[in-house]
Amino acid sequence: MPADKGLETIADINRVVHSPPRLMILAYLAAVDSADFIFLMNQVGLTRGNLSSHLTTLDEAGYVDIQKEFVDKVPRTLIRLTDAGRNAIQTYRGQMRTVIDELLG
Repeated sequence: MPADKGLETIADINRVVHSPPRLMILAYLAAVDSADFIFLMNQVGLTRGNLSSHLTTLDEAGYVDIQKEFVDKVPRTLIRLTDAGRNAIQTYRGQMRTVIDELLG
C-alpha cells in the first residue's frame, strides 16, 4: 500500500474521537457497561466543566448516552457508550493502525 494511503487516513480521522480527552473518555467507557460522572472525572483527570463539555460533544455526535437520575435525593449522572460510539472508536483504532503501519513502518 502506498504511503499516500497513510496520509489519506490521517485526513479522514474522526476529530471528535481524536481529541485526547475524548479518546480517554471513550476508552474508559469501552471497558465498562457504564460510568458515573464523578468516577469518569477522576479517571480521566478533567475538571467538571471540561468533562461536561467533552461529554456534550460526544453526546451530540451520538457516541455516548447520558442519563441523569437521583439516588437518595442525590443527583447521579451515568454515561455509557452507544453502538455508534463503539463503532467510532473501533474505526479510529483501525485508522491509527494504518497510519502507524504505512507511515512509520
